[in-house]
Amino acid sequence: MTLLVIGLSHRSAPIDLLERTTLGEDRARTLRSVLATSQQLREVLVVTTCNRTEVYADVVTFHGGVGEISQALADVTEVDAPVLRDHLYVHHEDRAVSHAFSVACGLDSMAIGESQILGQLRSSLRTAQSCDEVGPELNALFQRALRVGKRAHTETELDDVSLSLVSAGLEEAERHVGPLTERSVLVIGAGAMSALSVATLTRSGAAEVIIANRTQAKAEHLARAYAARTVAWEERVAALVSADVVVTCTGASGRIVGRDLAEQVAAARHHRPQAYVDLALPLDVDPSVGEVEGVQVVGLSRLGEIMARDGMVPAQVQQVRDLVVEEVAAYLAARRVQAVAPTLTALRSRARAVVDAELERLDTRTPEMDEATRKQVALTVHRVVEKILHTPTVRVKEMADKDVTGSYAEALHRLFDLDPHTVAAVSAANVEPPVEIGHQDA
Repeated sequence: MTLLVIGLSHRSAPIDLLERTTLGEDRARTLRSVLATSQQLREVLVVTTCNRTEVYADVVTFHGGVGEISQALADVTEVDAPVLRDHLYVHHEDRAVSHAFSVACGLDSMAIGESQILGQLRSSLRTAQSCDEVGPELNALFQRALRVGKRAHTETELDDVSLSLVSAGLEEAERHVGPLTERSVLVIGAGAMSALSVATLTRSGAAEVIIANRTQAKAEHLARAYAARTVAWEERVAALVSADVVVTCTGASGRIVGRDLAEQVAAARHHRPQAYVDLALPLDVDPSVGEVEGVQVVGLSRLGEIMARDGMVPAQVQQVRDLVVEEVAAYLAARRVQAVAPTLTALRSRARAVVDAELERLDTRTPEMDEATRKQVALTVHRVVEKILHTPTVRVKEMADKDVTGSYAEALHRLFDLDPHTVAAVSAANVEPPVEIGHQDA
């Protein structure tokens, strides 16, 4: 077993490349189909979100797995392989586990701490399970990752980090347009980040908060919670004209506000200062909109720079990083124990077979032995064997923290002359089927 993750995100690739490699349902399905035919991959799971495209796999060989996954990504996204490889990251074994847990916690998201990633990972796992593309390795990894992500959000105040991101964006907008208490704000979208933006605007006393969303019912539900008002999606252009600040965070694959529309809106406003806070990826607002007279655009890249510059990454992040380190260590220890367990099972089976054979031989040679004595002899022999095997069994738990169980298992093979085919059979018998995860897992 070799665990591997290959992908690209906002940390490794420019936004324009991320947009080109974003996988919709059709391309994600195509990628999974291509990878499913690979002889190098035993299990595979594709994760695609607004700011990352990743492939997790249990591969036969490291280099073979990297080569096939990289080429499949290039083929499906139609990005030249050399260009794509310059921005791909590769994590192997322990680092792959750490990366999966960090992603689940939102530590690797552009909006640090965002919780939507949990739902996206859960959806990716369910899809892979339904297509029979994952087995015990990736099922175990992702179910543990989902639990770690949930723990990060329930045991720390990580959710406040997203609030810092929204606050930083609104502060930048306020510097450009003036106090929000005297300004109208349009929020486009009705998801988690949009709700956080509406809540922040309400607390800061924005003069007016308007919500526009493709699904009117969602917009109205959000508006009722914060005494905001809504406009129909078809009326968003008029709403743009009246808004001094526009906050966007949708899942659209194309631009919500392009250069032409921004110029039209700016002209209708007589070029009064207007700010767009774009919290989406792919971007909702074309970067060139910032070149329009009177208009400022603040995107996630800019907000990341601001937060890093001002030291706005709070203590909660370090708490979660420590939690991830703890969880990774525990997961790897359990995994090492699980790896040697088939050897111990084979060892005990071998011992039982030897004991049974010797007791049968004793029965043949001492037919005069009474039943009570025979039972006592059998019990004594079993106790002796159990005591001999006790120490090797205990040592597995002790050595799990030292990452030497592999050499320990090999020593047991040699010392007790265990049949490798028996160990393999035990391993196969211990493989558990994929477990469907419900809402309670994350």
